[in-house]
Amino acid sequence: MVLGNFSSSYDNGVTTTTTVTQPKMARTTVVRKKFAKPPVKVACLSCRASRTRCDGQDPCSNCLGKKKKCSYMPSKRGGPRKKKRSSIPTVQQDDLSDSNIPPPSTGFDDSPGMFGQIDVLSIPGAGLRSLDFTSDVHTMFADLFAPNDGPSSHAQMEPTPSPSSVSSPSLVRAYAHEHDILNAYYFFIHPYFPLLPPRVLSPSPDVPMEGAGSYSDSPSEEPVLVYKPRSPLSLALSAILALVPHPNDMEPSSPISVIRRRAYAHTFAQLANASIEADCELQASSTDPSQALSGDRPAIDREPFHSRTPVELESVLALLILSIYEYTQRGNLLKMRYRAGQALAIALDMSLHALGEEHDEFAEARRRAWWMTYYCVLQGSIVSTTPLSIVANDPQFVTPYPRFSADPDGWSVLMQAQQVLVSATQYIIDLNKCIATRTNMHYIYERMRQLDAWASSALAQSNLLPIVPQSANRVGDIEYATAQSIRAISRIKISSAQIKIHRFRAFSDIPIFIKKHCDLTAANASSTAPGNQTKQAKALSGINTIQCSCGGLEPPQQPSSELTPSSMSSASSDYNSMSQYSFTNGFPYSSQHSAKICLRAALLISHMFQSLPLPEPLGEGSKSQQGMSLMPSTELPRTMPSFACCLMQGSYAMLMIFYKARVEKQMSPEYGNKSPDNPSDRLIEEIRQGLERIIATVSNYAIAFEALDGMRDEIEGAYHTAFPAT
Repeated sequence: MVLGNFSSSYDNGVTTTTTVTQPKMARTTVVRKKFAKPPVKVACLSCRASRTRCDGQDPCSNCLGKKKKCSYMPSKRGGPRKKKRSSIPTVQQDDLSDSNIPPPSTGFDDSPGMFGQIDVLSIPGAGLRSLDFTSDVHTMFADLFAPNDGPSSHAQMEPTPSPSSVSSPSLVRAYAHEHDILNAYYFFIHPYFPLLPPRVLSPSPDVPMEGAGSYSDSPSEEPVLVYKPRSPLSLALSAILALVPHPNDMEPSSPISVIRRRAYAHTFAQLANASIEADCELQASSTDPSQALSGDRPAIDREPFHSRTPVELESVLALLILSIYEYTQRGNLLKMRYRAGQALAIALDMSLHALGEEHDEFAEARRRAWWMTYYCVLQGSIVSTTPLSIVANDPQFVTPYPRFSADPDGWSVLMQAQQVLVSATQYIIDLNKCIATRTNMHYIYERMRQLDAWASSALAQSNLLPIVPQSANRVGDIEYATAQSIRAISRIKISSAQIKIHRFRAFSDIPIFIKKHCDLTAANASSTAPGNQTKQAKALSGINTIQCSCGGLEPPQQPSSELTPSSMSSASSDYNSMSQYSFTNGFPYSSQHSAKICLRAALLISHMFQSLPLPEPLGEGSKSQQGMSLMPSTELPRTMPSFACCLMQGSYAMLMIFYKARVEKQMSPEYGNKSPDNPSDRLIEEIRQGLERIIATVSNYAIAFEALDGMRDEIEGAYHTAFPAT
């Protein structure tokens, strides 16, 4: 199609289009209808936020299919506008300041599927939704999707001021004092990420401000904060807390609320980074650089955020918070590892890795600072499937583990789980290399045996009831729920390691998810199919070739990172017969055994995620509640899901076992006879419930952390493909 050149001007809300040079035949082509059906006058909020064409129904088909809330509001476009000399930047600032307001159409003839083929395969984040595009990039794509309502639509709308010139108080979870931020940390973050020592003061009611500051709804403008936290740690914690919906926000899932929380969180994160740089700055570096190298560490003149945590540790702890923020909210693995590496450098410089058996008031804080730094460095390697930058069992790391009074072995169980999981991740890296080169497979067989024994031992240890001293009071222990949560997280990690160890032997790494997630192979990564359902169907087409007995591992003709169902099913019979014995017989476990281990591990993952406590902040007049939290009346999101990849591992294993069970059921001579005691039916029902638990968990995390939207959509899509009637 030949596109003409147009110049457009806006005057008193009326669009005037003038053809510069355009042949007659070409002009006839341009003015043809852009869509098979005209675009609707007003799109729902969800479709506007996702740049998806809306059908204008209530609810619309997009929201109905994704089971989202569908709501409409009058468009803010239209009405008299000032004459603009520079159209491009002015449209960016005024018309697109609120990302939910579609900008004027450019006249491109774009069909709904034209840009639907563009997905996030090339975005860093291993399948996570990345928020690190600039506003210019969002504006460019938003301009292509906007419907051209024409002059008639302006008469139907009331004139609305440009959002960039209007500021309003923001219902974002932010606090007016350092004490309130610390109090909120123990409600929302400490049970999953215990950076700081136990509470010193009794819990007090959670009191976020009614107005965190003024916000203009303009992507180019930062919010104006009512209170700016003083410490890099309180700033970093504020970045996480701002993602949790405010208790008085009546529509926390609306696009406006989500974007507003995102803006405040990123403002806090940027301020935290600046504060960390300030804490590390030397005065002599600016005044007398020749003396800077011989100077001492800069003294920090600031009240400590926590009375039992030295102020010089706050930069290290802030970097650990920001590392998880970059992964779970921004979807940026590079920055996640970079922040953890910064924390490691500072911790090593402070010799936090070589502490002795001190028992002063700061000893517990230093131990937690070191081992959480160690934890985050390993976590960066796990989620990015990259080799470790440190030696995991370095003999120089001699700092004693911290302690929970309710579970003295809890920290050692967590660190061992992290070591098992990072070793299993390295095993995946080595396995892919060995399969690609067809060399050193004996190392893979032996390594698989060693890791399986280690994971089984670690899981048994994590299941042991903690030996609590007689002096400890379980009911009144302020970290009892945290200790239980850490045990559950340890079991999740060990189970994920078991799936990684046995996944290839059990399932040949046949891809099932459309996009790249963690170390799982993507299905049809190069496919240009316009719809996800088409991609999903192609990805699942190869699963039917799996034998019901879970046997017969066929060696791929290419590295496992490039495996597709078609490549697996099209391998020649001569090739299979040649390498069947030399390749598969060396594994120490049968494919049936590995599949059973994967299934048990996946179901345990789903149960342990569900057992993690939900935040229960105190309200005015409330009393402290101990033990594992029950679901509050208004569900709040769990935080710090640095181990979200375990959700994908568990989902993958359950879906693969489901398809194996379905094939076995269809090949059974009793197929068609409905019996309540049918083992296949019971197994399929258990898998369905496990997947529903995982979907509920990742949906809860996604309330706060936008980068996990991609994981949730993938799991939900695969679930509905497997159970279409549900």
